[in-house]
Amino acid sequence: MPLIIVRNDITKMAVDAIVNAANNSLLGGGGVDGAIHRAAGQELLTECKTLGGCETGKAKLTKGYNLPCRYVIHTVGPVYRDGNHGEKALLESCYRESLRLAKEHGCESIAFPLISSGAYGYPKDKALETAVEVIGTFLLDNEMEIYLVIFDKASYRIGEELFSEIAEYIDDHYAEEHLLERSERQNSPLALGTAPAPLKVSKSRSKGRAKAVQFNAREAELCDSINICGDALNLELNTKLKQLDESFSQMLLRKIDEKGLTDAACYKKANIDRKLFSKIRGDVHYKPSKATAIAFAISLELTLDETEDLLRKAGFALSHSNKFDIIIEYFIKKGIYNVFKINEALFAFDQNLLGA
Repeated sequence: MPLIIVRNDITKMAVDAIVNAANNSLLGGGGVDGAIHRAAGQELLTECKTLGGCETGKAKLTKGYNLPCRYVIHTVGPVYRDGNHGEKALLESCYRESLRLAKEHGCESIAFPLISSGAYGYPKDKALETAVEVIGTFLLDNEMEIYLVIFDKASYRIGEELFSEIAEYIDDHYAEEHLLERSERQNSPLALGTAPAPLKVSKSRSKGRAKAVQFNAREAELCDSINICGDALNLELNTKLKQLDESFSQMLLRKIDEKGLTDAACYKKANIDRKLFSKIRGDVHYKPSKATAIAFAISLELTLDETEDLLRKAGFALSHSNKFDIIIEYFIKKGIYNVFKINEALFAFDQNLLGA
C-alpha cells in the first residue's frame, strides 16, 4: 500500500528515511524532534551542526545513525497563526521538499510525522488534510511506500463536520440493520409459537420448480431485460451472458478499459502497489482481499450497484452489519472517490484501510 496511516513511534520505523519535524536550528528540541535526536545519538547532533540550520518549508538530509533507517530528513514546519499568513503553502512545501530529497537519494520508503500539529499549533484536521493532499499527488507520479505515523489517537483528527456526518450515517444504518434483524427474529413462526404449514406440491409442479431453480437467476434477469430482436440484440445478450462468467481479474481489466484509464492510473488511484496489480493482471483466478476489491471500485468511481457487482466476483458483499462497509457506502453515495480521504475516515473510526 503506497500510503499507510499507522499508529506507532516514528523512531521505531524500519524505513529508508524518517522525517523529523525540526526547528530552524536543527539542533534538537521537544516532541518528535527531541525523540529522534535521543534515539539517533550524539552523532546526529554533530552532523546537524554542520548544516547551518534550515528555513521554514525547506528540508535537509542527514544519516540515521542509531535509528533503524538510513536517513533522517529534517524539515521545518510553520508556526500556525490564523491560516492567513502562508501557513498552508509552507506546510505543503515541507512534504514536497522531504519527498524530493527521499527520491533523490533512492529511498523506497519514508515515514512522516504530522508536521506542525504539535507545539507549532497547526490544527490537526487541517495538518492531516494537507499531508494527505501532497502525498497523494506525489504518489500519482511516483512509486514509494509512504507512512504517516500517528503517535496516539489524540494526535489524529479529521474534520469535525465530516466525522459527525459519518458517525450519524453509521448510527442510522447500523441501528437500522440490527433493528430489522431483531424484528425478523421476533416475528418468525418459531418465535410466535407456530410452525408454517407444509406446502403441498404436485410432482409435476415440483419438477418444474426444480428446473427453474437450476436456471441461473442472473441469466433470467438479463433475458427478461433484453428484447431479443435481431442479430444486434442477440450479440448484446451473448456479451452480457459471457460477463456473468468473468472472474474478478477479468471484470477489473474490462472496467479499466471502459473507463479509459491506464493500468498505472488505476492502481495508483486505488492505493495499490504495482507488484500486486501485476499479480492480479497475470492471474485470471486471483482472489483479492475485500479492502483491495473496494479500493479498485473507488479508483474506477463505480456506483454502489457496480461496486456490489465487482465485489461479488471476489466473493464479497457490502453489509450494514459492518461499520467498514457503511463508511464505504457513505463515500460512494456522496460521490467522493479519493481513496486517501476515505482512508483518513476509516483510520479515525478504527477500521482497516483501503489498498494493499
